[in-house]
Amino acid sequence: MFHVYIKPATPRLNGKVERSHLTDQREFYQMLDYKDDVNLRKKLAQWEDYYNFLRPHSAHMGKTPYEKLKQRMLG
Repeated sequence: MFHVYIKPATPRLNGKVERSHLTDQREFYQMLDYKDDVNLRKKLAQWEDYYNFLRPHSAHMGKTPYEKLKQRMLG
């Protein structure tokens, strides 16, 4: 995946970033046990794959971000 930078001072675009942070907190970070989770990078990579390729999103009508992007690119 790639990052898209938003324009500075554009709060209407930043809302999507804030929502993403909330989802990460609720569905990923909150589930970690920091005493035993020494391989955070591996777990974060697994979370990102799940989030982008497997997890349905209500904002995309139940599609994953990958499915939505693929649909957009194909027309």
